[in-house]
Amino acid sequence: MTTADGSRSPDRSVRHGSVPHRWLLKPLKSLCESVQAGPSVRGADRGRTQADGDVPIVLPRDLRGNRVVTEEPETVPAMPWERARTLEKYVLREGDILVARTGTVGRLALVTGEHTGWLYHHGLVRLRLPAEGPARAAYLAAYLGSEGAQDWLRARSAGSVVPSVSTRTLGELPVLLPPPTEQQTIGDTLAALDEKVRVHSEIARVTGEYRRTLAEALLAGTFTATP
Repeated sequence: MTTADGSRSPDRSVRHGSVPHRWLLKPLKSLCESVQAGPSVRGADRGRTQADGDVPIVLPRDLRGNRVVTEEPETVPAMPWERARTLEKYVLREGDILVARTGTVGRLALVTGEHTGWLYHHGLVRLRLPAEGPARAAYLAAYLGSEGAQDWLRARSAGSVVPSVSTRTLGELPVLLPPPTEQQTIGDTLAALDEKVRVHSEIARVTGEYRRTLAEALLAGTFTATP
């Protein structure tokens, strides 16, 4: 059932159970200014990287721990400036949310200032929120990463070899929306934890690389361990 403001009142089809007081249940598309899949890449656009000075592209593999995490510039694909100028509507800005629509469906990231001005892969969908909309980006990113939302997306993915979800289906995902102040608190809290996870993951990665390098040197006798 739909209320006068366009939100849905709780019913038995809602997996979340009863909706808390003053919270709303709205389809994702109603919270977004746009739900836009990434542009296709032409053969002539391939072979360039960020190191060439062109416009870098976020890939599905770069969405880790609710953040965009890219490798060295030499490994980041890029779009030639001439072609990128024709793709202005696909340019990322801070506060956008990227969601994988193929492969690992539902993997997502909140775009920060670091990746403003980048483009994004056609296997991703960009959610852009209006400046004065009811949803806060950090909260929505956290919500989309929740177990309930991820289960909803997986249940509606099509394809036996490479799972995928359409932008239309993604837009129908029901979102529980608390009042703005609560959204801000929830989003900030979980975003801070995401950042801690990212930092610790990076420490673990660098330590692992150091361990492998040191082990090779020690076991080959090119580096002597001091008792």
